[in-house]
Amino acid sequence: MRRLDHGWAGWLAALALVVPVAGIGAGQAVAATAPAWVVNKATSRIQFQSSVGGSPFTGAFGRWSADIHFDPKNLAASSVLVRVDMSSARTGAADKDEAMPGADWFATAKFAQGVYAAKGFKDLGGGRYQALGTLTMRGVTRPLALNFQLAIAGDQARMVGSTTVDRHSFGVGKGQFASADTVPFAVKVLININAKRG
Repeated sequence: MRRLDHGWAGWLAALALVVPVAGIGAGQAVAATAPAWVVNKATSRIQFQSSVGGSPFTGAFGRWSADIHFDPKNLAASSVLVRVDMSSARTGAADKDEAMPGADWFATAKFAQGVYAAKGFKDLGGGRYQALGTLTMRGVTRPLALNFQLAIAGDQARMVGSTTVDRHSFGVGKGQFASADTVPFAVKVLININAKRG
């Protein structure tokens, strides 16, 4: 088996899909859907941080999409759907970048995408929110909360968030990397999104 001095990747995102909240019947109003937001890919990123043998590294996903419909005043109608091309993970180190798509890590030949979906949000005050969703990776789906700060000015929005993914619970890291001896189970995911109201 090929030894690869690698860490890995986790991730991502927070904001929206349209979920109508409608009251049916006399005297019940239909809640407006949350507005759509178009991501500026040039200034947005999904990054991950881990370490190998105690040496830290940071990587990022180069290809991903986000369907965003979000309204701070209508969280019930807000949701998020983020799809990540797992083969697009890059750290700038050739050994890690070659290893990540392989069977020991993301197994992208079989599991091409990672998906984060959330339809629940909490207002934590001061422009801070928490998305309550699920992350699917390597065919495994687990609950994942994502805390983020959101600033909206006119039709522009900036979101900065982070979460921690337990790679072990998704079966990421096989063989010599199945334990946390070389690469920790906990992987930090950092999300920075700039978007315009659609």
